[in-house]
Amino acid sequence: MKNNLIILSISFALVGCVSSPPDNPDNICNIFQEKRGWYKAAIRTEKRWKLPPYVLMSFVFQESSFKGNAKPEREELLGFIPWFRPSSAKGYSQALSSTWNDYKEETSNQFASRSNFSDSADFIGWYANKGFFNGFKKNDARGLYLAYHEGYKGYSDRTYRKKPWLMDVASRVQKRSEMYQKQYWGCAEDLKKKRFFIF
Repeated sequence: MKNNLIILSISFALVGCVSSPPDNPDNICNIFQEKRGWYKAAIRTEKRWKLPPYVLMSFVFQESSFKGNAKPEREELLGFIPWFRPSSAKGYSQALSSTWNDYKEETSNQFASRSNFSDSADFIGWYANKGFFNGFKKNDARGLYLAYHEGYKGYSDRTYRKKPWLMDVASRVQKRSEMYQKQYWGCAEDLKKKRFFIF
């Protein structure tokens, strides 16, 4: 009985670690004011990997709608029986298991979790940083997103050209990044002032 209570307590604690989506996902200033830990994670990612916060957040919105436990919907067998998920993607970044393992190995972040916002932000920065060495600009959310989805080899082979839906999604990511950028410029200094006083 005692062991069951301990397991139950741990389960509740783990569930509590997954942060709920922000109240206003369309305003990066409101997001960072509400989620101070996310703001600090975004700043760490920018310092380490040179990825601007507004590009990072446009990726997270597109991939998971800011849901730490997001997973692709299951396919249906015979049209109604829940079946396997189409990929191993999950978490804020919707990183595939294989790419996530590469990230953990390269960064020595062995305990990283895709349901942890800070780890997911670092992962996206790590992946985007590879593009910066190949000529991608830091605010090219569209190009970076296409490479994020297709892989850098797939991007160089222009596999995305056969996927009009993906090109539309990438354009939406760019548009959201530009919206977030304008908002961020208006509150960056205020966020910076509060950074070390509000937790």
